[in-house]
Amino acid sequence: QVQLVESGGGLVQPGGSLRLSCAASGIIFDINAMTWYRQAPGKQRELVATITTGAGTNYADSVKGRFTISRDNAKKTVYLQMSSLKPEDTAVYYCYTRLGLRDYWGQGTQVTVSS
Repeated sequence: QVQLVESGGGLVQPGGSLRLSCAASGIIFDINAMTWYRQAPGKQRELVATITTGAGTNYADSVKGRFTISRDNAKKTVYLQMSSLKPEDTAVYYCYTRLGLRDYWGQGTQVTVSS
């Protein structure tokens, strides 16, 4: 059974930093691309960052230069290092992967950027 479990969210002041983690189980992790999405209240879910099996990365324009996605295949974990956080980064952040024809999502972790 595939499980994705996010952690690391919380309340942070503007300009601050957080590191999110997503621990995967039930999959051969190193053959899966991993993606972080986020969903703010009243808005659609949007892609934040993706990391491929070869560690290639892709970012939403809104987070380029501020967020860094990385992975540790030995730990089956993907990370999202977030810096220079802004109030508009407030959202629930979800970990996602696709295995065959099935999509898998974590339960989400809340990030709130506020003074």
